[in-house]
Amino acid sequence: MATYHPAKVARTKDATAQQVLTFELGNGTYGFEVLRVREIRGWTSVTKLPQAPPHVLGILNLRGSIVPVMDLRMRFALERAQHTNATVIIVLSVHSQAGQREVGVVADGVSDVVDVNLADIKQPPDLGASCATDYIRGLVPVGERLTVLLDIDRLIGTEVAALSGDQQGLAPGAEAA
Repeated sequence: MATYHPAKVARTKDATAQQVLTFELGNGTYGFEVLRVREIRGWTSVTKLPQAPPHVLGILNLRGSIVPVMDLRMRFALERAQHTNATVIIVLSVHSQAGQREVGVVADGVSDVVDVNLADIKQPPDLGASCATDYIRGLVPVGERLTVLLDIDRLIGTEVAALSGDQQGLAPGAEAA
C-alpha cells in the first residue's frame, strides 16, 4: 500500500489567490481547496457498510480514526473503473452538521497543486432543476483544461452527518478488510 505524505502547503499570502489540489475522474479534472486535504493515500480496500448508498464504498481505519470512503465516480454517475496503481484516496476535512470529520474520496489520480486566481473562477452554468450544481464552487481554466472546483461540504457534508450516526456502534479497533 502506497502512502503519500500529508499535505503541507504554506497558505498563500495573496488574498486574491487560492491553492487547489487537482485530480482526475474519467476525462474530467476536478479540484479541492488544498487546505482541506489531510492526506493522499494509494488505493487500499475498505470495509463495506451494510445498506450504505452505492457511492459509499465503506470505511477505513486511518491511524485509529474510522474514515468513510466515497467513490466520486459513482457519486457523479460516471462509468465505473477498475482501481489501479494510480487510484488514490484523498482524505479531506469536511464540515457538516455533525461537526468536522475526515472523509476519503476515491479519485483516478492526483494531478497537481495549482494557484488559482479567485477572479478567474467562473460560476457554473445553470442547467435547470434536473442537474444539481450546488456543490460546484466554480470553473477555472488550468492550462488548457477546465477544472471543476468542488465544495466538499456541500457535496458530501450531509452524508457525513448521516454516516456519523451509523458508525457509533463500531469498535474503536475495527480494521479495514
